[in-house]
Amino acid sequence: MLAILGLVIAVAIWQWEPQEAPLLNDSTTSESMKPLSAGFFDQHVEPVLTQRCVVCHACYDAPCQLKMSSAEGLARGANKEKVYQGTRLTAATPNRLFIDAQNVDEWRQRDFFTVLPETVETEDSPPPTQSSVLAQMLLLKQANPLPETTHLGEGFDISLNRPQQCPTLDEMGSYIAEQPLGGMPYALPGLTNEEQQTLMRWLHNGAPLPKAQPLPDALLKRADKFEAWLNGNSNKAQLSARYIYEHLFTSHLYFEALSEEGVTPQFFNLVRSLTPPGEPLDVVATRRPFDHPGTDRVWYRLQPVTSTIVSKTHQPYAINDDLMAKWNAWFVEAEFDVPELPSYKPEVAANPLTAFTLMPVNTRYRFMLERAQNTIMGYIKGPVCRGQVALNVINDRFWVFFVDPEVATSEKLNRFYASQKENLHLPAEQESTALAVSWVKYAEHQGDYLRARTDFMNDTFRQGQHLSLKSIWDGDGNNTNATLTVFRHFDNATVAKGLVGEPTKTAWVIDYALLERIHYLLVAGFDVYGNYGHQLMTRLYMDFLRMEGESNFLALLPPQTRHQQLSEWYQQAGPELTDFIEGDINSFEQDTGIEYSSDNPKSELYSMLKQALENVQPKSSSLRSNWLSDDQLALLGSLDTLSPEQATILPEITMLMVRPDNGEGEPEMFTLLRNSAHYNVSSLFEEDENRNYGQDSVTLVQGLLGSYPDVFWQINASEVQNMVAKVKRIKSESDYEAFITDYGVRRTNPAFWQFSDEVIQWALSRYPIEGGLLDYNRLEDR
Repeated sequence: MLAILGLVIAVAIWQWEPQEAPLLNDSTTSESMKPLSAGFFDQHVEPVLTQRCVVCHACYDAPCQLKMSSAEGLARGANKEKVYQGTRLTAATPNRLFIDAQNVDEWRQRDFFTVLPETVETEDSPPPTQSSVLAQMLLLKQANPLPETTHLGEGFDISLNRPQQCPTLDEMGSYIAEQPLGGMPYALPGLTNEEQQTLMRWLHNGAPLPKAQPLPDALLKRADKFEAWLNGNSNKAQLSARYIYEHLFTSHLYFEALSEEGVTPQFFNLVRSLTPPGEPLDVVATRRPFDHPGTDRVWYRLQPVTSTIVSKTHQPYAINDDLMAKWNAWFVEAEFDVPELPSYKPEVAANPLTAFTLMPVNTRYRFMLERAQNTIMGYIKGPVCRGQVALNVINDRFWVFFVDPEVATSEKLNRFYASQKENLHLPAEQESTALAVSWVKYAEHQGDYLRARTDFMNDTFRQGQHLSLKSIWDGDGNNTNATLTVFRHFDNATVAKGLVGEPTKTAWVIDYALLERIHYLLVAGFDVYGNYGHQLMTRLYMDFLRMEGESNFLALLPPQTRHQQLSEWYQQAGPELTDFIEGDINSFEQDTGIEYSSDNPKSELYSMLKQALENVQPKSSSLRSNWLSDDQLALLGSLDTLSPEQATILPEITMLMVRPDNGEGEPEMFTLLRNSAHYNVSSLFEEDENRNYGQDSVTLVQGLLGSYPDVFWQINASEVQNMVAKVKRIKSESDYEAFITDYGVRRTNPAFWQFSDEVIQWALSRYPIEGGLLDYNRLEDR
């Protein structure tokens, strides 16, 4: 009896075990087996991979770490480990393409597995389609296309933190059986027959990858000249190069004089190398740019960017004669002595106010101000492609101003910074595996610094002395980096030049020490592979830096309104902020040097700042068009007046294409941004509890703003009036769904890729330098 029962149980267990499906074959084998011509990858394969695959597979948030934006990324393959894992107790091993390993064998030792055919097909071997994960994923999509429905249905999971499958070739049979709708492109329409045949032909031929082509001689000579400038032998030159590198290591440098108008230039990464200029690069692979390089001398070199440019990581930085003249003035001609280079010990190197104390503050501050948008953009596009924990520390939209360098670099202020050396340590000195309890020490030091800073300001600005509009940087009359608008889109953000949209709830005024610490906290010192303690301390420390910037702005207001504003900005804030809001560590009580005449001084201050900085506002801030009428532009601009109820229903980023009625000429593109209001942004988790839905709003800007669209809309010009009217009638989720049915381009739309190609082409023609591929991982299914 027991034997029979055991047999029944065994049979039952066998029946419940997941079954494998056979691997898939390409039905167009004869066509696929045609040999490849020279340049086949560049002319045929690369465009398909770029426009259909890279839009989801780039940066650290690429599913399964499969970066398809370069030949090196394709060859490296996939890995089952998640990069964004905020709960890990110890730091993970960095796996940065072009940095942490230099060839396929090294990546295999790091548990990356190939997605390409392992062998070229012979008479005795299985077809390459059965030895390639990528081929199987494409064939699975072809065999199980996207259902012809409005919405994806329960078979799809498009949530941002969905479990990753990442099957190896040995696991593909089980994956096919369990995930029949899991082919690629996932949760989007499949490839056309021509695109499918192109990729299958390439895969059948062993998926050969191109080798990097040599750069033009003119570009090589210009790069050599730049590297020679960076790598002077004196201590002064080495310290200067170290400072430049630690601030530009996330940027894409390019030579403006060699860039053709309307053509995307050759970009470079600035890296540290063990080899000097003229020799092959040997990249120093440290977690952070200020970690010890393991050698007595490093060389600062230009590494050509060979990956497809994607918006979410792209920080273009022009090298031109004007910039080099300023760098020479700040770094070469400026008088400062460097008898000894600073240490790379974490307690020194992680704090720029200690590491670069021998370099004039004017040099450092001017360097960052010159391209302030790039400096601030670093903590959004630098080490994080997904940063909700880091970004819920800022409001959804706020304006940024800067302290004038003449004020920020005074000798009196420099002596104050030097006196605060012990209070200005940054969490990065704890490296990547930190204990969260260490936060108490940093909180105490930051509190001491803010109290000392308040005392310093009360003394320096007694009776409003120097505290006027003249203390705000005016961009030297021509620099459009003087004002910025930061838009936060839940877990990503965008920095735009100028004061965009209606006056903001909060604003920051940033001085040298604050700008420097933001960079070293969130860019140079942040490790995306770090443990929970490291990431938590980074987030908590940023609370203080945000409030410091806000307090600088409030200092321009009358004393009696400052704490009132803080209370409005920090409604329902926890007791940990009471000392700051009520003044114990933020008790600046000196009067402002600005005279006010209204009962709304914040609004009055905004007006005065706008007028004072009018000459450095970007000229493109207002809506304009060569063919849309003024009335149509005004109707589109009226979307800014949507009610909070309507704004809440809209997604974070909506991109709208308006086409000419006659179908001739380029369309216009606009971005509608939802500004999600909060009672305060001081809470680390449970953001929904801090949401103040009654204050939500939207901002319409011309062009594309943001890297992660949630939805696309498309209309003809003659539909502007009806479309705007329908948006203004949206009162519920069902209203929005009906609106999207009329005007949206859902991810289930059979013409989705055709529309996507239009957007890509439009962006390439309008933004050949600043633009990059959008990311489709956030596209909604509504």
